[in-house]
Amino acid sequence: MKLLIALFFLSVVLSWTMGGESKGENMQSDMHDYNILQDTDQAVAPKAIDMPTCLLCVCLTGSVYCEEVSPEMSAVPALPKETVYLFARFNKISKITNNDFADISTLKIIDLSWNLITEIEDGAFSRLANLEELNLAKNRLTKLPTLPIRLMSFNANFNKLTTQGVKSTAFKKLSRLAYLYLGNNELTAIPQLPESLHTVHLHNNKIKTMTDETFCQGNTSYYIRANMHEVRLDGNPIQLWKYPFSFICLHNLPIGLYN
Repeated sequence: MKLLIALFFLSVVLSWTMGGESKGENMQSDMHDYNILQDTDQAVAPKAIDMPTCLLCVCLTGSVYCEEVSPEMSAVPALPKETVYLFARFNKISKITNNDFADISTLKIIDLSWNLITEIEDGAFSRLANLEELNLAKNRLTKLPTLPIRLMSFNANFNKLTTQGVKSTAFKKLSRLAYLYLGNNELTAIPQLPESLHTVHLHNNKIKTMTDETFCQGNTSYYIRANMHEVRLDGNPIQLWKYPFSFICLHNLPIGLYN
């Protein structure tokens, strides 16, 4: 009788042990299959540059919206040839090349603010004869490329622009430019400004000096700069009281707080 009981318990223990090993093997097999699937998913995960633009972005008639794109967008996507408005904010675009907009002559507005742009090739915008508004704010630019001649609004606030990287004549020939925003950069001098300007923001730079001809024509008191209505120079080390004749042609004195 004792022998039968012992054999019975032995059979139960063996059954339980073998069942545990089987479950362990199944779990290991399942984990192995999961890891393979996970590795495969990572290997074939699409990149933004490999996906069709209108799958990655929202494309409406003439407008392309590529904001906060996932997967991360690090370059300007290929655009439909009829694109008029491009909004590609809040991405990780780092460079603009001469080919990015080469075939898109219809563009009127480009907004590339809040990216990581450090370089723009000099001819990147040169073929955009219809471009009216360009927003490059909140990037990492130290210099500017040649700008389109018909530009009406240009925003490069919050970059790292230096006087060496911005030609003194960069804006002079832009006869339609009305709004110029260059605040929060590292400029030490004021570039030549076109007569068409309504607003110019140069606040929070490193500008120390100016002349009577920066805004006006120093050799005459009859000249009036009729279009200019808003100037910001606050946050610069310049002492405006040293230049009493620099603003006599303007309707309004510079706005902001000054030492």
